[in-house]
Amino acid sequence: MYSTAALDQLKSSLDDQARSVPDSVTGWHVDENTNRVVVSVLDNTGARWAKSFGRGVRVERVRTAPRPLWNVIGGQAIYFSGGGRCSIGFNARNAAGTRYLITAGHCTEVVTNVSGTGGSVGPVAGSSFPGNDFGIIRVSSSAVSTPLVDRYSSGSDVTVAGSTPVPVGGRICRSGSTTGWRCGKVLGVNQTVNYGGGDVVTGLTRTNACAEPGDSGGSFVSDPGSGDRVQAQGLTSGGSGNCTSGGIVYFQPIAEALSTYGLTLYTG
Repeated sequence: MYSTAALDQLKSSLDDQARSVPDSVTGWHVDENTNRVVVSVLDNTGARWAKSFGRGVRVERVRTAPRPLWNVIGGQAIYFSGGGRCSIGFNARNAAGTRYLITAGHCTEVVTNVSGTGGSVGPVAGSSFPGNDFGIIRVSSSAVSTPLVDRYSSGSDVTVAGSTPVPVGGRICRSGSTTGWRCGKVLGVNQTVNYGGGDVVTGLTRTNACAEPGDSGGSFVSDPGSGDRVQAQGLTSGGSGNCTSGGIVYFQPIAEALSTYGLTLYTG
């Protein structure tokens, strides 16, 4: 029998070798039931490494290796192959269960692979700009799709409950990786915007919720007030001004993106 202190010391010995551990060793822990330090391995290389620590080790064979998991949350940053940063709009899926995140089309039009705050997301799967301003990225990594939108320093995450549009004059908020959580009002709908160089986008919603470069693609939602549930409105497209002096910002309504790609939002 090994004492608890002896097993803890043995585990510490393994921890000290973490930098040289074979990739086929997937982890280890003290198992009080079997009175051993259990080392999980994928193959014989891992088993030999584990057995070198003596009889206090029990080798456990496993079929798959663990992988890091991270949450995909609206308003947080995404990065594109070749450079550039935008923001996540919303998580969605199709009828087959394939997962996507939705962002601005001017972000996805010239890139292939996308990463986020926790690592790889996946490839661009569709893009519509100009005319529209939405694009989708297939989530092919271990990232976890959520119905959440980041409120940054303004409070805890809010949860998307649906996508009922806010009328003109109603309160809305947006989330983006440059300026965080900002709120304002819907000033108009069905706006046509000329971004120059032939990039004309129709059907946008006009607001006075400020934004700056890098916020593109981020979530526009209904103002949660004192609650934590919101209605998805759209994706930050572009605008004028900034969050110091104020300005006008347009968003691409979410309904058209969902319809075009046959997607359903993650809700909670």
